[in-house]
Amino acid sequence: MAGEVFSPIVELRRYTLHPGRRDVLIALFDREFVETQEAVGMDVIGQFRDLDAPDHFVWLRGFPDLAARTESLRAFYGGPVWRAHRNAANATMIDSDDVLLLRPTHPEAGFRLGRDRPAPGSGAVPGGIIVATTWHLQPGVEAGFPEVFETVLAPMLADAGVPILASFVSEHGENGFPALPVREDARVFVWFSHFPDQAAYERHAVPGLTEALRPHLARPPEVAFLSPTARSRLRG
Repeated sequence: MAGEVFSPIVELRRYTLHPGRRDVLIALFDREFVETQEAVGMDVIGQFRDLDAPDHFVWLRGFPDLAARTESLRAFYGGPVWRAHRNAANATMIDSDDVLLLRPTHPEAGFRLGRDRPAPGSGAVPGGIIVATTWHLQPGVEAGFPEVFETVLAPMLADAGVPILASFVSEHGENGFPALPVREDARVFVWFSHFPDQAAYERHAVPGLTEALRPHLARPPEVAFLSPTARSRLRG
C-alpha cells in the first residue's frame, strides 16, 4: 500500500457487542466517529467486522505519541460529539476493554496508507480481508523478538507469498486516560496481512513457521479475519 506511515502509537480495539447490534454500531461509527476523532488529533486507521465472531467489532486508531493520545482522548470523550452519541454507542456493547496498546517494531513498520477514504454514506463494502495475527510472547522474549521476526520469520512469510502490511509490539508506557483501560499485562507481537478471502489465506500456509515460533510463544496464536467497513481506510 502506498502512502505515508501512520501512527507511532496504535490501539487495537476489540468490542464484544449485544447480538445483532454490530451493524447498528458500524453505521453510527462510520457516520459520527471518524472525522470527529481525527479533528482532535487521532488517526482512525480501520474499522472491521470479525468474520469468525458475528458480535465483535474491531478497529484501529493511532496517535503521534502517548502525550498526544491523552490530550486527544480527553478532547473527544469530553466533547459534544461523544456526549451526543455515547448512549447509542454504549447500548450496542457488552465489553469495550479488550484493547492492545502497540507501537511499530521499527519506524517504517507501521501502516502505510493514503489519506483518502470513502465519504459518509458510502454503501459499498470493500473486497478482501485484513488478517490480524497476535503472538503472545514468553517472558523475557519481547525485547529481542522483532529481530527474530525480521531475520527469520518475515523471510519465511515472504517465501510463502504472505504480504506483511505492518508489525507492532506492546507499548508499555503509561495509559494517560485510564477511563479507557488497556491490557497492561500484554506482551504481544501483532502483524497484519491482507488476502482476497479466508481460502486464499489457507493456501499460503508457511512451512516450518509453527516450529520456529514455539520457543517464543506463551500460548497459541490468535488469528482474526477482518472485513473492512465501507469507510475503513485500511482495507483488503
